[in-house]
Amino acid sequence: MRPDDWHLTEDLDDFLARTRDFLHSRPALHTLHLTVTETLRTRGMDGYGPEAPLFGRLEQGGEVRATFFRTPPRHLNLTPLTPEQADALAARLAGLGHPLPGVGADHDTAAAFAEAWQRHTGATPTLHQRQRLYRLGTLTPPEPFPEGRGRVAGEQDREQLMLWRTEFAAAIGEAALTDAGSWADSHIASRGVTFWETPDGTPVSMAGLTSMVAGQIRVAPVYTPADLRGRGYAGAATVEVSRVALAAGAAEVLLFTDLANSTSNGLYQRIGYRPVADFTVYDFTLRDFSRADPEVG
Repeated sequence: MRPDDWHLTEDLDDFLARTRDFLHSRPALHTLHLTVTETLRTRGMDGYGPEAPLFGRLEQGGEVRATFFRTPPRHLNLTPLTPEQADALAARLAGLGHPLPGVGADHDTAAAFAEAWQRHTGATPTLHQRQRLYRLGTLTPPEPFPEGRGRVAGEQDREQLMLWRTEFAAAIGEAALTDAGSWADSHIASRGVTFWETPDGTPVSMAGLTSMVAGQIRVAPVYTPADLRGRGYAGAATVEVSRVALAAGAAEVLLFTDLANSTSNGLYQRIGYRPVADFTVYDFTLRDFSRADPEVG
């Protein structure tokens, strides 16, 4: 194994030990890597598929320059890469026989990797979603504010959480959770989901929070059933969890939106969220690869 190269591993503890300083250096841009690995570290693979996650770090000049992670069956996720770095990684993964359903990263990195993956595998990339990462500035509750109150989801809400998390995944085209019950249980235990409920106590929207890592917390997911939208419930739920994140001491409160949804992008900006960077997710047509064990280094 050359020192200036991509190092792949299934050992989460080793990956975090070697990449901590790099990931903590830009908490906002690295939010997915920070929060997903923290979830895996504290909760294991509950809610993911049976296949082991794969992690990678690019070392150059004795320093970590980039990382990736993949939790099958989900897409590959990358920190910013140059086109040359993206090509080297695509060649490495293709050579090891790793099938990929797609890639997500900042816009330039995702485009570079998608092009490289097509060159090395023949797979055709198609645009899945354009996203925008926002960071909270001054929290400003919307007006008019809907009647009702925020309430942390508890054990009595387990079935509701399972249903809404499954509906949310379907709405955004995300790979289905293998165990929505485990997802609900972990978020109940961490008090990580807040409902907005009407004055009669009926939940009408939910907003979740990731754990705090490197001073950042991300709002996710935010979901309102289709027949209840347009009444300000999502904004109210987001305001409530944003207050919780600030009260917990978060230096940065973040969230992602689908750029195709002008309503949600406008809402989040009205309540104080400001753009940080644009991200893109591509899907790949899948080929048959012979399985090869990842090289550990």
